[in-house]
Amino acid sequence: MRVLDLFCGAGGAAMGLHQAWPDAEIVGVDIKPQPHYPFTFVQRDWSEHLMLYTLDFDFVWASPPCEHYSQCTPKKFRENHADLIGPVRLALQTWKRPFVIENVPCAKKHLREPIMLCGSMFGLGIRRHRFFEINGFDVMTPTCQHKKSPVLITGTHRRTYEPRYEYSAQQCRDASGLTWMTRTEMDKAIPPAYSRYIAEQFSESQKSREATR
Repeated sequence: MRVLDLFCGAGGAAMGLHQAWPDAEIVGVDIKPQPHYPFTFVQRDWSEHLMLYTLDFDFVWASPPCEHYSQCTPKKFRENHADLIGPVRLALQTWKRPFVIENVPCAKKHLREPIMLCGSMFGLGIRRHRFFEINGFDVMTPTCQHKKSPVLITGTHRRTYEPRYEYSAQQCRDASGLTWMTRTEMDKAIPPAYSRYIAEQFSESQKSREATR
C-alpha cells in the first residue's frame, strides 16, 4: 500500500497511518522543508505533485494550511492565506480513490459531512478538536471524555480553560504523542492517534466489503 501525505508538516498524521499500516510506504509532500518528517519526504507544491504522481498511490491524506480558517489568525489577515480545501477536494475527487481532508474547527463549514476527533477520545492529555472529511469509506465517531483539564498546545482554544499555564514542550509531547517534534512543529500537527483511528476504520471497511463480495 502506498500513502500520499499532502501538506505533511512534521508528520503527525503520517505517524498514525504508519502505526495502523506498518508495511505501507508513506510519502510526505510539503512546500516547506520538514527535517523531522519520519518517512520519505518530497519538497514540492501539492498540486504539482498530484499532477505527477497521484495514480501511484492507494490512499491520500491532506491537511491544507489552516490559517485561512483558524481563529488564531486575526480576521483581517485571513484573506492573506489560501483557501485550499475546495481545490484539494476537487483535485482528489477526479482521482476516485479514498482520501481524507483534515482541518481546524473553524473550517468545519468548508468540509463535507466531517467527523470530529478529540484527544480525550483516545486517552490523550489534550483536547485538540479537529475535523475530517472522509471520502470512500465510513468512520464511526467516538465520544469526547472531557473529565480533566488538558495540556494546552498552541493552536488549542485556550479561553475556556483556567488557570492559564504555559506547558513545557516535553509536557506537550507526552500528552499528544508527537514525541519527535519541536514546539513549533507541534502547533500545527494532529496527534498520531487521530489518523491511526481513521486508518483502522478504513481497513475495517475494506474487510467488510471483501466479505460481502
